[in-house]
Amino acid sequence: THPPYANIIPYSKEKKIPGDLSAVHSIDEYINGMREIAKESYRVLKPGRFCAILVGDTRIHRHHVPIAFRTMQAFLEAGFILREDIVKYQWKTKTTREKWQGLTKVAEECWVDINKKAKRYYMDFYLLFYEHLFVFRKPEKDENISKYKNSMFA
Repeated sequence: THPPYANIIPYSKEKKIPGDLSAVHSIDEYINGMREIAKESYRVLKPGRFCAILVGDTRIHRHHVPIAFRTMQAFLEAGFILREDIVKYQWKTKTTREKWQGLTKVAEECWVDINKKAKRYYMDFYLLFYEHLFVFRKPEKDENISKYKNSMFA
């Protein structure tokens, strides 16, 4: 599944729908909603089957907010085993067109290319150009899961 992002693209415009994650106003509220989704997904999924969720991160006040990893943690806490973390490249988004320009003068000689005429800084990496496709597995009933302890919530 690909859940809505918190307060970015509204799914319920006309009338508020209870549980609509696109209408929440805080990251904590969003993650709490994802915890409920993880618990319910675990409850209804048959043992040995898979659950996949595509989720990305965001920025608040020009700082990275790792929503994807908080979502992953919610699914691990629900009892799932992480099978894969597939990184999906995002094309034609604002963050894939722009490169980070927030480095200090000290870094200029290390890895930043400078267009001195335009006073612009260029680097070889982008910010928030990806989403994570987490693939989780619900353990089989009576399965010995000790060998998966590093892929689970301890």
